[in-house]
Amino acid sequence: MSSDIDSILRSPKAYLWAHKAIEAMEAHRVWPTALNFELWLHYVAAKDSEVAAQINTVLQSGAPFTDQVGEQIAAQHLPAAKLSGEILDAGKSLSEELDSVHRAIESARETSEAYGQQLATASQSFEEQDSDAVRAMVENLSVATRKVREENQALESQLADTTDELGRLREHLEQVRRDAMTDALTNLSNRKAFDETLDRTCAQAEARGEPAVLAVVDIDHFKVFNDTWGHQTGDQVIRYVASVIGRVAEGARFAARYGGEEFAVIFPGEKTSVALAALERAREEISSRILKRRSTNEDLGAITISTGIAEYKPGDTPAALLERADGALYASKRSGRNRTSLADMGSETTRAA
Repeated sequence: MSSDIDSILRSPKAYLWAHKAIEAMEAHRVWPTALNFELWLHYVAAKDSEVAAQINTVLQSGAPFTDQVGEQIAAQHLPAAKLSGEILDAGKSLSEELDSVHRAIESARETSEAYGQQLATASQSFEEQDSDAVRAMVENLSVATRKVREENQALESQLADTTDELGRLREHLEQVRRDAMTDALTNLSNRKAFDETLDRTCAQAEARGEPAVLAVVDIDHFKVFNDTWGHQTGDQVIRYVASVIGRVAEGARFAARYGGEEFAVIFPGEKTSVALAALERAREEISSRILKRRSTNEDLGAITISTGIAEYKPGDTPAALLERADGALYASKRSGRNRTSLADMGSETTRAA
């Protein structure tokens, strides 16, 4: 059934199905995340599917369709690989298709209007000829001209309504994409957004001969902290570190939660020395603060981070750059943590805490 949805998203009526899915989500107060968008596409376009049956069961029970409910249905009936990026790509293609439809409607309207103007001009010219036959033809052309003009007016009204709907749908699709590229816990970008940005940064650095730096950041001893204080407090720590890392990513810089307690920062167009200074400020800020448990106000002590930095070198692939940054991160771990290490031609130099 998943392949059927793929076919629907690539069919000429893709935007109609997407519109119906979003309308159904709105009607049932379901937030249009990437996952929910895929589920509700099944609901409106594949009503005999198991996904549609599950959604109907939830709706008939009167229970709200929460993100948790959606995740449970997806886990049972959708391939895990589908939940990563295909809907995002489909949404982007769909938005491009909407632009194409809009241009086609505009072109049809302009062509029809030009035809009407040409008929009106011919009508005026023929009326100057003293001939009953010509007058009869002129009258017929004039009637046709008025009819075309009336149809143009109706088309313009429909076009305005359609344009509004396309804009609304495009905004929803863009929101779906933004949500699916954001880590829910930290509000930083997620791994998919990181992969795309790193690919783009490396390509630009190679094409323009500009510098670029990648930093990988890891919270020290996080597993011990998490096991001691619990996952909720662990999440609190991740959010705090993310807020500091997020402030590093000013301007054209990019920060993401790379996975678990690990983060990544990309510095396009900047040298290692600039990235090092920014990340050292972040490391010092994090290590100097005594955290408190939100629920009980207990002192949690200080936490620290370790960082590895690698600068783009001509010919680097994204994977090679990431591997060198990871190598520098592990050098920080081996050297005692709470420090930043630089990857340089296969060797690491360490900036001590």
